[in-house]
Amino acid sequence: MVKVIASSLRKGNVVDKDGKLYVILFAENIHPGKGTPVTQLDMRRISDGVKVSERYRTTEQVERAHVEDREHTFLYADGEGFHFMNPETYDQVAVSEEVIGDAAPYLLEGMSVSLSVHEGVGIAIVLPQRATFEVVETEPTTKGQTASSSYKPALLSNGVKTAVPPHIAVGTRIVVMTADGSYVERAKD
Repeated sequence: MVKVIASSLRKGNVVDKDGKLYVILFAENIHPGKGTPVTQLDMRRISDGVKVSERYRTTEQVERAHVEDREHTFLYADGEGFHFMNPETYDQVAVSEEVIGDAAPYLLEGMSVSLSVHEGVGIAIVLPQRATFEVVETEPTTKGQTASSSYKPALLSNGVKTAVPPHIAVGTRIVVMTADGSYVERAKD
């Protein structure tokens, strides 16, 4: 265990609080006009998935757990969870649905992700910023319509709904941000 100041903690870090491990979901440093600056942490207990919020003075010491962050390849999902493989050692890790959370629809077979592992258990995941999906349902394109500020709803091959420019048709492959599913550009492939 390493002691660090609370203000240095970021999303995805793992801390040890009262002998239990917590993964940080959201970290914010608050500097009020008057009074002591504080760090607000929203965390999830790894053992049972309970979410907690804590406030620390920014200079307070917090125990950070030793976690290995390694590149892993997504293989498949089944009833046991999401399965990843370490490309160097070929070791496989099964990660629970609670850990994957909102990232689940953006996982593609063969996708390389950064997986945080503590004592052989996957506890946090970081996806690539962008992923490519096919538009499976959207309104028809209107001839002569150029890219404008108005976007239309579209359903992607991963089941996520997003907004796309009017010139995008069904069957077009597009690049989206994995953080929120927002349209970036037409895929170059």
